[in-house]
Amino acid sequence: MTNNDTTNREMVITRLLDAPRELVWEVFTNPDHIKHWWGPNGFTNTIDKMEVKPGGLWEFVMHGPDGKDYKNKSIYKEVVKPERIVFEHIGPNFTATITFKEEGNKTFITWQNVFESAEQLEWAIKTVKADEGLKQNIDKLAAYLAKM
Repeated sequence: MTNNDTTNREMVITRLLDAPRELVWEVFTNPDHIKHWWGPNGFTNTIDKMEVKPGGLWEFVMHGPDGKDYKNKSIYKEVVKPERIVFEHIGPNFTATITFKEEGNKTFITWQNVFESAEQLEWAIKTVKADEGLKQNIDKLAAYLAKM
């Protein structure tokens, strides 16, 4: 029997964004937009490849406020425009599932990161403050949308 309970190895954040779903989808899937808001506070991005389709690669470098570069690689597993994106992030390994639900002229986003183990989640929180980074990421998304 497979244990599908992921509560001890997941981070989830939700937010009602003051923007229509098509616009939220656009800023989430277009490298010209995502480079401006992705990542924790103080980070900038260089997007090398962004193939938003099942099996497509997303490769980018996050430039930290500490002057270090952090290479990132993900593989898109599922793309259902404009409802859901699922990608597998490599190192640390986790699966991100982001859903976009239309609520009038706003968008309710649910963002779930599921790690391979509770220990990996704990490491990501303690070492790279992944929980705070996710909050900052969605805050930056909301602020970017507000400027549009």
